[in-house]
Amino acid sequence: MQDKIQMVDLKSQYHKIKSEIDQALMVAVEEGAYINGPQVKQFAENLRNYTKSNTVITCANGTDALQIAMMALDFQPGDEVIVPAFTYIATVEVIALLGLKPVFIDVKDDTFELDCTQIEALITEKTVAIVPVHLFGQCSNMEMILAEAKKFNIAVIEDTAQAIGAKYTYVDGTTAYAGTIGTVGTTSFFPSKNLGCFGDGGAILTQDIILGNKINMIANHGQEKKYHHQVVGVNSRLDTVQAAILDVKLKYLDSYSEARQKVAQKYDSHLGGINELILPFRASYSTHVFNQYTCRVLNGKRDDLKNYLAEKGIPTMIYYPIPVHLQEAYKTYGHKQGDFPVSEQLCREVISLPIHTEMQEDVQQYIIDNIISFFH
Repeated sequence: MQDKIQMVDLKSQYHKIKSEIDQALMVAVEEGAYINGPQVKQFAENLRNYTKSNTVITCANGTDALQIAMMALDFQPGDEVIVPAFTYIATVEVIALLGLKPVFIDVKDDTFELDCTQIEALITEKTVAIVPVHLFGQCSNMEMILAEAKKFNIAVIEDTAQAIGAKYTYVDGTTAYAGTIGTVGTTSFFPSKNLGCFGDGGAILTQDIILGNKINMIANHGQEKKYHHQVVGVNSRLDTVQAAILDVKLKYLDSYSEARQKVAQKYDSHLGGINELILPFRASYSTHVFNQYTCRVLNGKRDDLKNYLAEKGIPTMIYYPIPVHLQEAYKTYGHKQGDFPVSEQLCREVISLPIHTEMQEDVQQYIIDNIISFFH
């Protein structure tokens, strides 16, 4: 049993669609167009159709996607970008790399998204954007965020790395996919993502066609026509082989989401009665595609639970152990312990349980039984 348990079982996922993947790889390799081959354009178009976005530009990884989006929006050194204190480092890293100033905002203790009620107090004349992070597979409250952004005429950059395929529902009942709601959306195709390739990859989505054209130029050395460079750009490409893999897996994205939701529902139904365990909250305005199944463990027992499960051969992960404002690299922005209390509390309490598309019922039951045993 114990040797079967993984946080993510990519090997089994591959074997289910092995013939399709292998065929796609063979075609890509035999064609020999390893950079910007036809599969790249085909995948971008299929992802555009899936998300109902006007423009999709693929790139090398999710971090590049964030950086390119900010470059395309013409942010200047010293401009301020509001970003959650509880997120993966890449969200903040690109802000610092571009000479911008990350303005941290605390998060909600249920959805883990940025606390919209705190936005207005952080706005200054230098604020140029808000970056909502759709953490663990669920959209942020985009209508509230967009309302604040519109009030101050600032951009909204969605970090959708963990929520590709999640659907946001507006108050009027209409829906939109994560990454297509703000000024621009970014995502990652890191292997463990719900839509993951066999290496690195990313994409940028926007409904603004003019902005999309500029993003495309920046991702390709700042050129629209070869050797004619109109803006300062970068070299960030999704390679043909990865695009071929992603194009196959895109057809299965909804079924992957459903498989993860089924695993989440079983965790919910069996672990819901444990008082010291807070299970993932479901926002009314978003589906949850469960890139991670992240709980909170109360009364200082998180690390004890992690160690107990490890002894039973059950892996867990802590996303994230240190909030961004307390990371060594970002202490220069002058924050201290206590400045973002919810983010700091979550870093002490969160634990992510194994969840993936190939989870076997007996394996999940073993995990559940051991969690119950720990608390009783």
